[in-house]
Amino acid sequence: MSAAEGWSRRAVLAGGAATGVAAASPVLAYEPAARLCLGPVRAPDGNFEARACGDAWSYPAIRYARAARFEAPQPVTVAEQSAGGWSTIPASPQPEDTYRQSEDCHFLNVWVPAGERRGLPVMVYFHGGAYSAGSVADPLNNGSALAARGKVVVVTVNHRLNALGYLYMPERFPDSGNVGQLDLICALEWVQRSIAAFGGDPGNVTLFGQSGGGAKIATLMAMPAARGLFHKAITMSGQQVTASGPLNAGRRAAAYLSALGEDPATAPVEALVGALSVNDPVLGGRIYFGPVVDMRHLHRHPFWPDAPEQSADIPMLLGNTIAETRAFYAPDGRALSGLTFDNLPQRIGREMRVDLEPRWVVAQFRARYPEASPEALFHRIMTPARSWRGQVEEAEARAKGGRGNTFVYQLDFENAKHTDDIGLAFGTTAGWSPARGAMSATVMDAFVRFARTGNPGWPAYDLASRQTMIFDTASRVESDPRRWERELFARAPYIQPGT
Repeated sequence: MSAAEGWSRRAVLAGGAATGVAAASPVLAYEPAARLCLGPVRAPDGNFEARACGDAWSYPAIRYARAARFEAPQPVTVAEQSAGGWSTIPASPQPEDTYRQSEDCHFLNVWVPAGERRGLPVMVYFHGGAYSAGSVADPLNNGSALAARGKVVVVTVNHRLNALGYLYMPERFPDSGNVGQLDLICALEWVQRSIAAFGGDPGNVTLFGQSGGGAKIATLMAMPAARGLFHKAITMSGQQVTASGPLNAGRRAAAYLSALGEDPATAPVEALVGALSVNDPVLGGRIYFGPVVDMRHLHRHPFWPDAPEQSADIPMLLGNTIAETRAFYAPDGRALSGLTFDNLPQRIGREMRVDLEPRWVVAQFRARYPEASPEALFHRIMTPARSWRGQVEEAEARAKGGRGNTFVYQLDFENAKHTDDIGLAFGTTAGWSPARGAMSATVMDAFVRFARTGNPGWPAYDLASRQTMIFDTASRVESDPRRWERELFARAPYIQPGT
């Protein structure tokens, strides 16, 4: 056993000890049926009732703001809470119909561990969906298991998405390009005002988010209005190196408004959602909306040309999965159907997010992995060429600051794809097995230890060794994993899609 492996095993055990539970204890999937209990909370904003409890109490559907369309949110400081249960929290309108939707989507959920509640770390989750879709009403985002295991207060937040959150119309609506981000800031202000009444410590707030949720966090780290509202950050397969520039954001707004064909301030919400299918004039494909460097709320790119100084002292944990792109391409889809070594360069060429000669890239990977099938090579290439590079950019930018407070993990367990870390982090992973229960416990314990101390239990990331925790059946610390792939794609500059 290597020194690094032995050290990492001790770190995992220490993470379990920090939360008061054994690291390998099983984690149960979320069960929606829970017994009713009493647990009223009296907060500065009013009184809130617990709707359900097991090992944690749930305070669902708490309103934190109201907002007129395309305008900045206004905080709600008088208690409002849905009586329908946690799953009723509405999602921002979006093309997918998975969740109940409403423009009136400014709600959050709180979970509190049973027992003593005072000065607990607070973990606030932002959902993924690339700024365009998603909701924390997804059962994977139920915070009861994480709150109970970690003895932390868990908060999950919904906010405005797609055109409702990020359509850039500065002449008419000065805040419009970033109101989705302003919603999140408003929710964090609610946490600062009220979370102590739930037993949370407003001076120890950790943000965590997957995919688009991680990108939202990275953007907040460069937004002046978010300064002081959180103290640690965890990004899970989500990064925002560069935001949308105002000129491209204006081109997207023009294309979208042309497709809409009516006043966006008064158009039915169904029309606003329908126009999201318009072709993106910058990237092609469905139109992109995201944060805008508007010089009003966002004055710089989040992680270019360097890491933002305003958040340099905030400990940050960045993670990715080993095979991110397995979640993006269906076996019978355009990219993989009929894939051969002959057409592999063409297939990767239209999907990569860095501009390198596709035939040369395929030749390098075939020489490196001579036994790999075309599909296996496709994912080996696409994960670092599309999904991993942004995290590398952010980790390196942070490491150059020399604070020693940046940590990196990679989820290898079961050849993990994009989104596989969500259920592990919440203890809600589907298809429970002893191995998945143990992996979930390890991930939760590391996240909780980071939320408590600012250190997840392994060495900080630096440019000399690039130490990375590999979460797997036998978790371990490795120095510069996938170095060859990182160096190959570092030959080309990285410009984040959407910029």
